[in-house]
Amino acid sequence: MSDNNSASDCGSMSDNNGANGLAARAEAVSAAAEQTRSATEARALAGVEPIPGVAKPDPILIVDNVSRYFGGLRAISVDHLEVQRGAITALIGPNGAGKTTFFNVLTGFDSADSGSWRFEGVPLQSLPAYKVARLGLVRTFQLTKALMRLTALENLMLGATGQRGERFFPALLKPLWSGQERKIAERADRLLNGFSLTRMRDEFAGTLSGGQRKLLEMARALMVEPTMVMLDEPMAGVNPALTQSLLGHVRELRDNGMTIVLVEHDMDVVMGISDWIVCFADGELIAEGRPDDIRANPAVIDAYLGTSRTTENSSEPNDHEDKK
Repeated sequence: MSDNNSASDCGSMSDNNGANGLAARAEAVSAAAEQTRSATEARALAGVEPIPGVAKPDPILIVDNVSRYFGGLRAISVDHLEVQRGAITALIGPNGAGKTTFFNVLTGFDSADSGSWRFEGVPLQSLPAYKVARLGLVRTFQLTKALMRLTALENLMLGATGQRGERFFPALLKPLWSGQERKIAERADRLLNGFSLTRMRDEFAGTLSGGQRKLLEMARALMVEPTMVMLDEPMAGVNPALTQSLLGHVRELRDNGMTIVLVEHDMDVVMGISDWIVCFADGELIAEGRPDDIRANPAVIDAYLGTSRTTENSSEPNDHEDKK
């Protein structure tokens, strides 16, 4: 009988190991399929013509005739722009080109004077920022918005949506929300580990370096479980070691199927990480294309270096020579 029980136990253990093995293999296959799908979507841009406003094979965000004015000053005026799903799109342009204003408008932190934009087919122009985030479109800021007197873990946990303990009456009954809070803390711990912030888990956010706060803010954005993340100058003020870490995380997000749009001034970073680049100047979309297209685009060179203005100045008579 004990032999039968032993055989039964062994069979049960074997079944469990087999089930666990199958689950692990299924998870690995799913992850590989997701990375393959994302890479395929990024490669789909290879055949797209590099002209402003060009249609994309599978756009997740579509912008039409969006404008924003401050008094009589035009901040942005974008006729048409599509963002490819599952790709890294960089938004570049000189200071004052309208990049951050564009981010603010699309994510509900500012309102447009005209135009419309759709995310996953849903119109966003009338939605406040928190509803935009709940739909899966989140953003980070140039200046980090960490809550300095909360720990790194608490900062991440605040980013999770649909928390039952945030409502008044359920908050009075801990059994209603304690289980959910445990799961949120576990997810936050996984993100802290993924962003190499585990040792700062219980430290106040105010004690973190500038680069660590950038990582913390990106991790907090992911607590929303978004499908698209907009990063506003994620590398600004970050030391070179952490820059490489941030770049690795951005690539990993793309490889896991997430859509990334980032504003960045470091052209080495932009050219090295982007699948597609969009260039703004004076609030308008002047160019878009693959890194090699943008590198050789005269409009982009002019926007950054003022080539045409330099040429005009050089063609004017030289006062000193006239006096001679």
